Amino acid sequence: MDGRPVLVSTQHEDPTADLVVAELNRRRVPVLRFDPGRDFPGVAVLAANTHQGGWSGTLTVGSRTADLDAIRALYHRRPSIYEPVGSGQTALFAAKENRRGLGGVLAALPGCLYLSHPQAIARAEYKPAQLAEAVRLGLPVPETLITNDPVHAKEFCAQQPTIYKPLHAGSYTVGGEPAGIWAARVEPGEIDDAVKHSAHLFQAEVPKVADVRVVVIGDRVLCARITAPPGVLDWRSVYGSLSYEPVECPAEVRRALIEFTESFGLRFGAFDFAVTADGAWWFLECNPNGQWAWLEDRAGLPIAAAITDVLENGECPA
Repeated sequence: MDGRPVLVSTQHEDPTADLVVAELNRRRVPVLRFDPGRDFPGVAVLAANTHQGGWSGTLTVGSRTADLDAIRALYHRRPSIYEPVGSGQTALFAAKENRRGLGGVLAALPGCLYLSHPQAIARAEYKPAQLAEAVRLGLPVPETLITNDPVHAKEFCAQQPTIYKPLHAGSYTVGGEPAGIWAARVEPGEIDDAVKHSAHLFQAEVPKVADVRVVVIGDRVLCARITAPPGVLDWRSVYGSLSYEPVECPAEVRRALIEFTESFGLRFGAFDFAVTADGAWWFLECNPNGQWAWLEDRAGLPIAAAITDVLENGECPA
């Protein structure tokens, strides 16, 4: 039995990571789960030394210790950011040192498989790069404008039905409660000088009949067709009213998505497509560390098992 551990780097409360940890435990694969941004410094202690093969030494979290040069894989899920402990310049300096110290070592583990590498995830989060790559690979992509010029924005919105959506799906609060910024239709008359304050992404609206969430793990592609009530633009705004069914990925789309993830150095990607009445799949975006846990149950997709296959064996079985 291979006794090398898998590191799971994520927040303390992460139901998605829980599914993978449970599957690793079921297969008797050693797991060390921790949240670098919250556990270090504190319950986590790093002692890393350079050697001919890269980094050696140990990472200890509580009562458990892993040898850095014997880590099988790292599942970089959604760890907390490295927050300053205290206030002032000293606290800010320490937080930056933690990120570059512990984060740097975790990104340079010898012989470690990454799902996915933190730097690859960071690079793939840029939507302009995603859209350019999708176009290069021949996927249908809605006409898109990124601008902070109200004149260009108004002209674009006047040419066709248009939506606005954020360039980054960050966390927001409204009245102290978590909230999201959904894709929304926008008319030319709604455009004003507020556009000047930041970059905005405007996109031609696709006349879709359904959406598809595609999860790529290694060379495995799992798809769920998502149907929302009539008139709903962004299905994420009405989770309780959706229906799901597993569907096959068209061969040309599958080929493009495998090449897409390889070009960004990813082993995982959650892709969103809009499907039109003629059956065309229109590329909308890729979340290189997107959510998927609810699809396990609602669409019957074996995503946790596929991820565990890669973490355990380095690949998905044929």
